[in-house]
Amino acid sequence: MSTHPQELPAIRSPVDDDLVAADAVIRRELTSDVVLVNQISEYIIGAGGKRLRPLLALLAARAAGAPAGGDHVLGAIVIEFIHTATLLHDDVVDGSGQRRGRSTANAVFGNAASVLVGDFLYSRAFQMMVRLGNPRIMSIMADATNVIAEGEVLQLMNAGDPDTTEAQYLDVIYRKTARLFEAGAQIAAVIAGASAEIERALAAYGRHLGNAFQLVDDSLDYLGDPQTRGKNVGDDLAEGKPTLPVIHALKHGSETQRTLLRHAISGGGLEDLHEVIVAIETSGGLEYTARLAQGEADQALAALEPLPESVHKTALQQLAAFAVKRSF
Repeated sequence: MSTHPQELPAIRSPVDDDLVAADAVIRRELTSDVVLVNQISEYIIGAGGKRLRPLLALLAARAAGAPAGGDHVLGAIVIEFIHTATLLHDDVVDGSGQRRGRSTANAVFGNAASVLVGDFLYSRAFQMMVRLGNPRIMSIMADATNVIAEGEVLQLMNAGDPDTTEAQYLDVIYRKTARLFEAGAQIAAVIAGASAEIERALAAYGRHLGNAFQLVDDSLDYLGDPQTRGKNVGDDLAEGKPTLPVIHALKHGSETQRTLLRHAISGGGLEDLHEVIVAIETSGGLEYTARLAQGEADQALAALEPLPESVHKTALQQLAAFAVKRSF
């Protein structure tokens, strides 16, 4: 069963007030004396998006005992700004022209402007962390952003390589995606003043949720609807990215299919997209990826066990279900 955008409001509802406050913080913190920074920032805000990472941070903080409207709102925006900075840089590296159903910032404003505004967002996020005044938050986020950068480089190294292993792929998705989910949930616990046990539990939840989210995202590249997903089917293939559905098909497909897939990944094109999708489907690549994603979601749910029962914990459980059932 697919999960639709209409299901997100129920997950967001326990932190609606925090989300309103977060939107105000985003607009305030994106303000700059430099006109182009403001233009690109407004363009990014207009793009919308699910904002799952700040939602995770807000829910985690409240589940750990933070009061409404506290410092965790600023912490959630730190996560969102770092994520947005990586998107701006990724779109330049990947040569992407569409995200969230509209032209990417680099397609509208140029690569140079996108990279530099991404740098602005990174540095603004660290300014906000300084205001939070907790060295542990600075340490967690400094380590996380370094790991994310390594993940992006590893992904670049794997591009066009049909011999990329499942272990290499899983390492990349942890570094480039799950690590920020993990950090967001962990700093939420720190800001809430939670115990070491709760902090570990929420960090583990974020890590497994992030892995599940990326596994599903990589499956949707071969079966998602561009109208609801905001990206074109086959974008990863066009960029020569060997994601898990393809890696599995390379291992379990027929000899003809393996030859086709190797050519498609090493060449980085969409000429054989239909045949590639057939190969992935018939070799069980999508089902295998879905099983791994569900396993990660199950581990995320198990990690929440030490948390006291609350509407916020329930919403975190629903968020794990959303991560694996979504169709966008």
